[in-house]
Amino acid sequence: MYAAAERIDPDTYLALARATYAEMALAGVTAVGEFHYLHHRPGGAPYDDPNAMGHVLIQAAAEAGIRITLIDACYLHGGIGEPPEGAQQRFSDGTAEAWVDRVTALPAGGAVRVGAAIHSIRAVDPDSARAVAGWAREGGRPLHAHVSEQPAENEACAASYGRTPTGVLADAGALDAHFTAIHATHLTDEDVRLLGDAGAACCVCPTTERDLADGIGGMRRLADAGASLSLGSDSHAVIDMFEEARAVELDERLASGERGRHRAADLLRAATAGGHACLGWPDAGRIEQGAHADLVTVGLDSVRLAGADHGTVLGSAIFAASAADVRHVLVDGHEVVRDGAHTKIDAPRELDDAIRAVMG
Repeated sequence: MYAAAERIDPDTYLALARATYAEMALAGVTAVGEFHYLHHRPGGAPYDDPNAMGHVLIQAAAEAGIRITLIDACYLHGGIGEPPEGAQQRFSDGTAEAWVDRVTALPAGGAVRVGAAIHSIRAVDPDSARAVAGWAREGGRPLHAHVSEQPAENEACAASYGRTPTGVLADAGALDAHFTAIHATHLTDEDVRLLGDAGAACCVCPTTERDLADGIGGMRRLADAGASLSLGSDSHAVIDMFEEARAVELDERLASGERGRHRAADLLRAATAGGHACLGWPDAGRIEQGAHADLVTVGLDSVRLAGADHGTVLGSAIFAASAADVRHVLVDGHEVVRDGAHTKIDAPRELDDAIRAVMG
């Protein structure tokens, strides 16, 4: 990842993001929450426009036909108390105050929202986390953070601060209904209580968590505690919200030895309304008067959905469908995908070209 980050510039970033966002549209995704921390030139010097990389992400989403919440991440340290090195220098604004100055200049409105991220407690110290949380709270903006993705993160945080990452974020004033904990894989019972009492959201990314061998989070106990659930694709190695949704249930079955921990309707909600809400679009992800006209059709003619009928189609879709079954996608009433193809972008060709341009 760091080697690739060293080679990306605004032009290659635009091409890669545009193709990836088109792939997301093909999978039925109508709004992207981009956890954005590749801000500066190699070596850490700002571009002439300090938000050049953010602007190209906004442009890419517009060209791909989907909405975007640019979750601009504050990333100050390579590890707790360590300066950023190598590609990490591109991520850092140096101080939380400098991050605030830069991110405040980002445009928002229409199909664009701007949110904030405390990358993680290993990358943002508690005082800086408080500053980022304050900026988000003042504007009613979404605030995200990677939380307890790996046991080593918890151990380092406890050694430095005597608290879990969730505890440090609570002390920094970050936990409220606008906060989303990303991954939340290795939580204590007290962490779960803090997130639930705050009415926070938790975004899990099961295909990435599997890929990195990070573990299986307990989304059932988070939901029972009062937290809302959403889903992410994270690394984009797989962009398939059906797979992310069913993985919440199926992975927990493996860990717990119990079936039926999450209903299909709840998993669908996490993939739709829950995801939009934690990105600052509470009026999206459902079909009703006054909501965004985001409509996705799923074909029932593949072998994956053979035999589905009115009584079983929801469960069949969640537990058997794939992104390949998405047929048509409207975003705010505009047709973006027709008959399984993007209306403006040759996504497979552009994605292949963009990856080759970055990877050499």
